[in-house]
Amino acid sequence: MSTSRRTFLGGLTTVSVASYAQRALLGAVPPDEELSPEPILGTDPLASNSKLLFSCKYGMIKDQGLEKRLELSRTAGFDGVDFDDAASVTPDELRRAVESTGVFVHNVINHAHWKQRLTSLDKQERETAVSNLRHCMEVSHAAGGSAVLIVLGRATDGPDAGLRAQEEIQKLLPLAAKLGQRILFENVWNGMFYDPDGSRDQSAQPFADYIDSFRSPWVGAYFDLGNHARFGDVATWVRQLGTRIVKLDIKGYSNKKADQGGPRKGFVDITEGDIDWESVRDALREIQFTGWVAAEVGGGDIPRLQIVLKQMKQALLG
Repeated sequence: MSTSRRTFLGGLTTVSVASYAQRALLGAVPPDEELSPEPILGTDPLASNSKLLFSCKYGMIKDQGLEKRLELSRTAGFDGVDFDDAASVTPDELRRAVESTGVFVHNVINHAHWKQRLTSLDKQERETAVSNLRHCMEVSHAAGGSAVLIVLGRATDGPDAGLRAQEEIQKLLPLAAKLGQRILFENVWNGMFYDPDGSRDQSAQPFADYIDSFRSPWVGAYFDLGNHARFGDVATWVRQLGTRIVKLDIKGYSNKKADQGGPRKGFVDITEGDIDWESVRDALREIQFTGWVAAEVGGGDIPRLQIVLKQMKQALLG
């Protein structure tokens, strides 16, 4: 996938949506890539003016009430929110909150993907996972977002776990194209596409190959810069995934702490730990990454969120 295609799909402007729809009607766009010509809200006005846009997870904002929490993200200085509580709202509810506050929601997540998994051997569970993913896509579209983040499942669901997930996701690719929603896979500790007992110089190529196997512009990576620092060099993984990366999560990781207290003890604040952020910045420049970065660390009140934003900028802007 070219850089221009990634940028285009990650942050469409109102004009480009209309243009793309006209091309689709004229037959210049394959049917499986057709995009709904009238998304409910205008898309992100910042995308054409900034290389990086900084957001936090909705769950990091410690307050009561949907609109209040969205407003606090703006007060803290974030460009938008990655909405990780899709099960709690209808599409109309989130749309109204976005319209009321003017806070941009660029992505949607439903954490039920850990319980109702696309990789499950149980057909009914997979059907529930597909329904959950469809809901996320509808919520994101209603709010003006451009993508949904999913965890594919877990390797312990048995042989052909990745194939089962792929078969279910393919059912939703026409809807993804219609709504203009990318389906983005997060790299997590689920045993897929890496060896949890392997070395610390593993490759991202298995993950890249899986994304490529869909042969669709509507799937990609929501790459977490901290999640696999235990298993491979972060900058190398960025280069290997290249323009498959559509959006980024960011957190810190300390292999030293992990060696002392266990792998999960390695997760730390963004500018702590031993990730070489300078090399990560170089790699992101090389692949010409632009777009959204979401913090995924401990949240809190406004002062805490401002600290997180400062750390994000220190890591990624230098």
